[in-house]
Amino acid sequence: MSRSPSSSAQAARQALAARLKDIRKDSGLNGREVAARCGWHPSKVSRIQEANAVPSEADIRAWCAACGADDQTADLIETSRAVESMYVEWRRMHRNGMRLAQDESYVLHERAELCRVYVSNVVPGFFQTADYATALMRSITEFQGTPDDVAEAVAARIARGRFLYEGNHRFAVLMEEWVLRSRIGSAETMAGQLGHLLTVMPLPSVSLGIIPFTARRTVWPLEAFYMYDDAHAVVETLTAEVNVKQPRELADYRKAFAELHKLAVYGSKARALITAAIDALE
Repeated sequence: MSRSPSSSAQAARQALAARLKDIRKDSGLNGREVAARCGWHPSKVSRIQEANAVPSEADIRAWCAACGADDQTADLIETSRAVESMYVEWRRMHRNGMRLAQDESYVLHERAELCRVYVSNVVPGFFQTADYATALMRSITEFQGTPDDVAEAVAARIARGRFLYEGNHRFAVLMEEWVLRSRIGSAETMAGQLGHLLTVMPLPSVSLGIIPFTARRTVWPLEAFYMYDDAHAVVETLTAEVNVKQPRELADYRKAFAELHKLAVYGSKARALITAAIDALE
């Protein structure tokens, strides 16, 4: 069984820690000697070597200098940056508000020709109406206790919708029926959002499948994920965004998407499920 993206991020941290430990061993120094040269408490060396503490770029520079391995500094820093981008906590990402994260997502969509999306929780951002996005992002901001820049973040999120109409972008979206029935905001907000789904469905750039409650599951409901071409997947958990770029894991997400695709209904059957969800609001 392949490991989860979050455990892969931890494995990458452990691999970085192992490289630092090897550098220390190759230098002939013990942990206390490295700590002394760096001006640290010895326990810091142990925490870094055991991947219980993430070394900063300054820590890596000091470590390499202490061990006479300055030639490895740049590569280790680049590795560290890649590792830390794999698993980013929402509170860290949203520490100054949600706008920046929306801008980063805009760039991912702008660069991708094919975006495969599976959602089990909420409507994908590029399909969201302003009212739906406002209700959703306000609840996230309140839950996380992060700065409120919802108005700016909503505008940035809605801007992604342009890619439905411009360029050579394609969007293959699978949505659990539960998303249609889960009320975000008022009944009017949900009716507007569901109506918008009916509007974008016929677009040449869009393939929208709904997985009915009654589907005989061959793949269990998963966390939401977005695949940008075949190079990058973003997985959304409660606490973090997980960036997946390892080929083996990307293959797992492609396989999951293909299997979930078989469970979904399309065209008139999908429209009927959306219409039924609208009628249930009345």
